[in-house]
Amino acid sequence: METVATHAGTVIASGNKQVKVKMEVISACASCEAHARCTFSEKKDKIVDIDTPDWRQYSPGDQVTVIINSGHGLLAVLIAYVLPALLILAVFALLYALHLPELWIALATLLSVGIYCFVLYLYRHRLQRKFTFRLQKK
Repeated sequence: METVATHAGTVIASGNKQVKVKMEVISACASCEAHARCTFSEKKDKIVDIDTPDWRQYSPGDQVTVIINSGHGLLAVLIAYVLPALLILAVFALLYALHLPELWIALATLLSVGIYCFVLYLYRHRLQRKFTFRLQKK
């Protein structure tokens, strides 16, 4: 059985085979009793464009549930955090072992992350197809 993650949202627009959904994202500590006095609690709105063949069923103001396979969430964490961290460590270790000046090591490490982000940008459409969301009307 597939594990899924769900999130409540509100449709803000629908058209051209897409539904635009606004979700209020609340950090885990926002439910803490002290969150009003704490600077770490976070609450903000995220807007997601969801491709769906039944986009005509949704109109602005509809309450929906956004569904995503939780395995995709783990892949997103891998792509966004783990791989860049490993890249930074690998480039740093390699250049440090070659006894290059520290400034060159720092610049090359930053450049490698920039190149990684550019490659992600080039493959953004393929990644968008990989991370698919589903909608369910409430």
